[in-house]
Amino acid sequence: MGESTTVISDLREPTRSLRQAAPQAWAGFSALHDATLADGTLSARVKELMALAIAVVKQCDGCIAYHAKAAARRGATPEEVAEALSVALLMDGGPATVYGPRAWAAFGEFAEPAPAATDGAAPANGNGNGATG
Repeated sequence: MGESTTVISDLREPTRSLRQAAPQAWAGFSALHDATLADGTLSARVKELMALAIAVVKQCDGCIAYHAKAAARRGATPEEVAEALSVALLMDGGPATVYGPRAWAAFGEFAEPAPAATDGAAPANGNGNGATG
């Protein structure tokens, strides 16, 4: 099991428990999530790429895992992910040099075929901070 799959798995039960403890808030968040990430003027794929770049800037390993998986499921290409992560690097600088490779590795975990590191270096590994996006 890959690291991002583990992050998602580790968050499954505490998220379920919190949703049960605060159902109205979570229902509101779910409705906002579904409405925002649906196809519209921007495709759902583009919106997931945006969310992935924002997850890098926010340094959220849970968000990275969820949005990398969703971007792969929406058909994002490695080239699109690399460009989106380049925007995160531009906007966030140094921290994106840590979280961008985490997002790249997460996308590779869920994409077929997995993207390879372009400079021969292995992507940085995250520690899974338990946040969700």
